[in-house]
Amino acid sequence: MPSEVTLLESRTMRDEHQGRVDVLDKVKALVMLPDGIYVRTEDVARYFEVSTEVLKKVVQRHREELNENGLQVLRGDDLRIFQRDILSLWSDNLGTSYPQAATNLTLYTRRAVLNVAMLLRDSDIARCVRTYLLDAEESGWRAGDASLDRRVTKVESHLDTVGRALQELGPVINGISVRLDRLDRRLETTNQVVGAISNRLCDLSDDMRRMEHRMDRRLDDVSHRLSALERSQRRRKRS
Repeated sequence: MPSEVTLLESRTMRDEHQGRVDVLDKVKALVMLPDGIYVRTEDVARYFEVSTEVLKKVVQRHREELNENGLQVLRGDDLRIFQRDILSLWSDNLGTSYPQAATNLTLYTRRAVLNVAMLLRDSDIARCVRTYLLDAEESGWRAGDASLDRRVTKVESHLDTVGRALQELGPVINGISVRLDRLDRRLETTNQVVGAISNRLCDLSDDMRRMEHRMDRRLDDVSHRLSALERSQRRRKRS
C-alpha cells in the first residue's frame, strides 16, 4: 500500500484518488456555498483548521493541478454575475447578506478541496483525509485479493470437474478410435475392390472394341462376296 508521503509527493498517485470526494464529509462536514458546488477560501481554511495564508501558499505552489480539479478565480463581469446569481440563495438559506468580494473571488470545487487535502502537510484534518483514502484503498485491495482467491478456487474446482469428466470419457473415446480404425480398414478394402472393378471394366471395354473391329471386318467380307456374286450372275444372264 502507498504511504502518506507518496500521496503528498506524487501527482500520479493523487490523480488516482481524485474521485473520492465522499471522504471529505466522512472526516468532517464541509460548508459549501448555497449553490452546493463551490467553497470559498475562508471555508476551505476553516475546514482544514489552517490560516488562509497557508492555504494560499499551497495554491501558489500547485496552481495548475488545482485548476484542473476545479479551482477558479472570478474577476470583473464573471464575479458580478456570480454574486448576482448567488445573492438570493445566500439570503434565503443563511438569512444574512452575501459577503461580496472587492476585486476577485477564489472558488474551490469538492475535487479541488480533496486535492488540497492531499497537498496540505501541516493539517490534522488533511492528514485524516489522506489516512482515510489510503485505508479505503487497502481495504479495496484486500477485498480484491479475497475475490481473486475465490475465483482461483472456483477455477481449480472447475478444472477438477473437467479432469474427472475426461477420465470418464477416456474409454468412450478409445472405443470410438477403435471403430474409426476399423472403418478406415473397411474403406481401404472397398477402395481396392472398386479399383479392381474399374480395371476389369477397362479390360472389358478393350475386349468390346476388339470384337467390334472383328465384326466390321467380317461384314466387309460378306459385303464383298455378295457384290462379287451379283456381278457373276449378271454376266451369266448376258451370255
